[in-house]
Amino acid sequence: MKRLRVVIAGAGNVGRSIGTELLQHGHDVLLIDKNPKPDRVAKMPHAQWREGDACEIAVLDDCDLGSYDVIVAATGDDKVNLVIALLAKTEYGVARVVARVNHPKNEWLFNEAWGVDVAVSTPRILTALVEEAVSVGDLVRLLHFQHGDAALVEVTLPEDAPVVGKAIGDVTLPADSALVAVLREGRVVVPTPDTPLEAGDEIFAIVADADVEAQLGRTLGSS
Repeated sequence: MKRLRVVIAGAGNVGRSIGTELLQHGHDVLLIDKNPKPDRVAKMPHAQWREGDACEIAVLDDCDLGSYDVIVAATGDDKVNLVIALLAKTEYGVARVVARVNHPKNEWLFNEAWGVDVAVSTPRILTALVEEAVSVGDLVRLLHFQHGDAALVEVTLPEDAPVVGKAIGDVTLPADSALVAVLREGRVVVPTPDTPLEAGDEIFAIVADADVEAQLGRTLGSS
């Protein structure tokens, strides 16, 4: 895996959690925060820290933002996250801009026009996870990608699903869809044409849009 250089704007609970995970995966992390508390800095000794406002050009210049692969706008203020995303994309050409959405009503703003490549809405994800936990046989949208209408969806196959017992290669999937993983008894199975589908399998797929999502649901026997 390529070693990434990542900037995280906002060193609250979310920003620090992301930073810790990235460090554990061997990436380089710089956290920008207006008031980096000493105890927080001490708990992440392998990260770089920069005190300042990530909405200020001078701070981003000082960090040499254009040399980074990814920026994560992870503050608790949607307006701030949008400004950071726009500056990162338009002024510094950061290849990957990820932005946290704090309030669902603002989600529509987090798009290419504001420089956002991926918007992560915690309320939406939590809702999807709740639905996924209680819905066997229902197709659940887990994540919406900002480029176009593509989405990551999940369905748990019930015993009476028409595809149970079939190999993936024998299932005619809709165009513009792809099965990316099967979670079976706690193990991740990389799907191949010979992989048999079993009741209780959690199927993860990428679909191009809502129409393809509906077609895939019918193919897999989603109610």
